[in-house]
Amino acid sequence: MSNSTLDQSALNVRRERAVAAWRASGSLDCMVLIGAGGPIGIPGGQDQTSPFRVHPDYRWLTGRDVAGGILAFDPHDGWADFVPEVTEPERVWEGRESIDEPGTRPLGEMYEWLEGRRNSRFAGLGVPPPGTTFDRDRSQRLGEWLLHARRVKDALELAILRRAVAATARGFEVAREMTRAGSTERLVQIELEAAMFRAGADDVGYGTLVGSGPNASVLHFSPSTREIRDGELVLVDAGGMIGGYTADVTRTFTAGERRGQRSELYDVVLDAQVRAIEQCRAGVQWRSIHTSTATDLARGLVAMGVLRGSPETLVEREAIALFFPHGVGHMVGLGVRDAGGRLPGTQAGGKCCGVTLRVDLPLASGYLMTVEPGIYFIAALLRDPVRRERFADCVDWTVVDRLLGIGGVRIEDNILITDGAPEVLTAAIPK
Repeated sequence: MSNSTLDQSALNVRRERAVAAWRASGSLDCMVLIGAGGPIGIPGGQDQTSPFRVHPDYRWLTGRDVAGGILAFDPHDGWADFVPEVTEPERVWEGRESIDEPGTRPLGEMYEWLEGRRNSRFAGLGVPPPGTTFDRDRSQRLGEWLLHARRVKDALELAILRRAVAATARGFEVAREMTRAGSTERLVQIELEAAMFRAGADDVGYGTLVGSGPNASVLHFSPSTREIRDGELVLVDAGGMIGGYTADVTRTFTAGERRGQRSELYDVVLDAQVRAIEQCRAGVQWRSIHTSTATDLARGLVAMGVLRGSPETLVEREAIALFFPHGVGHMVGLGVRDAGGRLPGTQAGGKCCGVTLRVDLPLASGYLMTVEPGIYFIAALLRDPVRRERFADCVDWTVVDRLLGIGGVRIEDNILITDGAPEVLTAAIPK
């Protein structure tokens, strides 16, 4: 995304939001440098680099995806936007063109800018330039407040995200068609990603995950050449990206007819997810949504005979974390792990239901969240003798042993928090 998409007035609003947040922090008594970062070379040379993704703080404040850029802020003089000069080899080998946008200055002028402020303190955000000394405490504080300023999505961000969701929806439509006995995890990935690109995605937000059968119990499973078998669960987690903004969706398909305990497991997760989405309203603590969802999942596992006892006690004792070992969701948008964490200045709340939450704050209108409960039969957790002894009174290990190999179910949607009921941006993707 370039500034031709993000006009100057919208850019100014974002920068005003950033400055207001920094002033609220009480730490804006220094210069601020926000760096875009640069590409990382592939080991072994070959004149190649890993795919470059600009730091989200820099992208949000400039609307630009350019390696090496530095945006600077002086509390007295305002913003200075330094962009790298394009070399002749870059023009020849990469077809790169110079950035000629209003308000930008050649990167070489930054050192003169720094020299005129050498007696000042500096905060470094994003990927700050090498060779500059930064005040660590101020950098951390201003970084937290900038993250907080980025949490509410503006109209342009939501417009791009809706396009990314539409591309993702097309990918999942094809993935569902490809999920059949005799297909492979890798083939599902290939056809899903191709469909997203054809529908307008310019990248994937993260490595596409496809796990079939027992592989569906691995939280971040990279697709293999394993052949999908009839009746198996197939967990697909993918997101199309446009201009740095990504969707993040999970569906668990079945190769053929879903029946028996696979069907029970799916229904438990789906019911919990529907209830969790309904709770996504401004002012509600994310921690309370996780706790409520964990309790719903525990109730379902009791009904299936996997757990014994009251759902509330199973959650309090952290037994549910054996089967639901991650948070109920996170923020998404400018990258797949967008602007999470806590409110500026607040302390970590500790584990919740046995897991660490990526988001631990009250929801507000304009936040974009994933809601993604799951139940998994993970051998690494469930075969552990220490856990078996600790939870011997509340887990039926005989039932668990029969279900090892069934895989897992996760269902994930992208939810926009509003002043009223939540909006499910990914509602068009069947589940």
